[in-house]
Amino acid sequence: MGRLPARVVTPDAWRRCVRHIELAIASRKLFLDGQKILVAVSGGLDSMLLLHALHELSAQRKWKLVAAHFNHQLRGAAAKRDERLVLERASQLGLKAVAGTADVAAKARAAGVSLEMAGRKARHDFLAKTARRHRIPSIALAHHADDQVELFFLRLLRGTGGRGLAGMRWRNPSPSDPSIELVRPLLDQSKGALLEAGQAAGLRFSEDATNASLDFERNRVRHELLPLLREHYQPRLEERVLSLMDLTGAESEVVRDLAERWLAAKRRTAFSRLPAGTQRSVLYLQLTQIGLAPDFNLIERLRLQSGTPVAAGTGRWVALDSGGCLRAGKTEQAKFDPSQVSLSLARTKGRVEIGGLALAWEIGPARGSNFTREPNVEYFDSDKVGETVCLRHWRPGDRFQRIGMESSRKLQDLFTDLKVPRAQRHQRVVAATARGELFWVEGLRIAEGFKLGPKTVRRLRWRWLRA
Repeated sequence: MGRLPARVVTPDAWRRCVRHIELAIASRKLFLDGQKILVAVSGGLDSMLLLHALHELSAQRKWKLVAAHFNHQLRGAAAKRDERLVLERASQLGLKAVAGTADVAAKARAAGVSLEMAGRKARHDFLAKTARRHRIPSIALAHHADDQVELFFLRLLRGTGGRGLAGMRWRNPSPSDPSIELVRPLLDQSKGALLEAGQAAGLRFSEDATNASLDFERNRVRHELLPLLREHYQPRLEERVLSLMDLTGAESEVVRDLAERWLAAKRRTAFSRLPAGTQRSVLYLQLTQIGLAPDFNLIERLRLQSGTPVAAGTGRWVALDSGGCLRAGKTEQAKFDPSQVSLSLARTKGRVEIGGLALAWEIGPARGSNFTREPNVEYFDSDKVGETVCLRHWRPGDRFQRIGMESSRKLQDLFTDLKVPRAQRHQRVVAATARGELFWVEGLRIAEGFKLGPKTVRRLRWRWLRA
């Protein structure tokens, strides 16, 4: 069971907190009088405080509360204790309670995503399903101001735009069911204020031991980054960040409104004539509608390469047409191409074709040669390459040491870093020596071990063109 830290607590801290929540709900019209509300309760301080505050206010507002608890099956017996605490407290308050569970670790492995992402989806799916079953239009969540600040830095570090930096909203549609609304009545309350109120009320709650673990990025931001910034750079960090989030959110709402109006219009301005910010928002909205993550790099590739299909996750592609609308589809599973061509460099020049690629080579003396940079042309130390070369396609396990790199890496990882679409990876041609060492990969320049040097006697000029 969690214990609140020793601190000076004013007798009216709980009353002040409840009044603050009441005003936030009333001023923003978060709930209607007499409506049903599903309260998401983990058992921690924040959600237990939210449950008690809404229960106290429901006497006047006639709200019908249902508590919902989700077990991620990640903490064994501790998770079971959390569930019992929530169910028992809801019963003591005379409230209906619903518990759900899922093996989040297994879901994360199956989907190839992080525990945090898998847990978030499973939790939202459970809450939305429970709300539908009980015909509840709103789900109350216990996110507070400190959560907002942490989210700001998480998204900043991962990369995001104005919409992402704006953080969580007071209310927004559930990602699992847009007909159900997520509401955050504590969003302007600091963690310190909640701790003080919880102590004044003597609330029982559970403490998740993983909150202190630095294995999770959010915890590192909370326990390492934010204290450092407060101490050495900005004592009023939370105030500054929350103000910036508010400003950014207001501006991103304007851009979003312009994008929504453009999408809804019968007669539209040409997509190419829209400001870049509006273009990005148009693409963001469309990607969200078709269930694709609106990653910045994906949005930019679509925006700048109109008409070109772009890989969007495993087995899917998306393309932007000339009218500014997205087309999406499933890609056929790319297979490794076993075809190959054996090439003899005993002759000083020649040409060959493989997989839609035409390649010409020429061997000449290194001294006095012109090495001006040309498109689709590379130069190698001919004697290091040898007389026998194998031209083929990428194969599982291939490794390549790009020029300038200290060691080789899996070709698959290099393709991923460079965001080469999966279908194109299997079309890329590679060149290997008689020993099987790759000295050239189409689109990745040359290998470090085969570059020209002071001791080079003959140079190999390598020119290619893809049909």
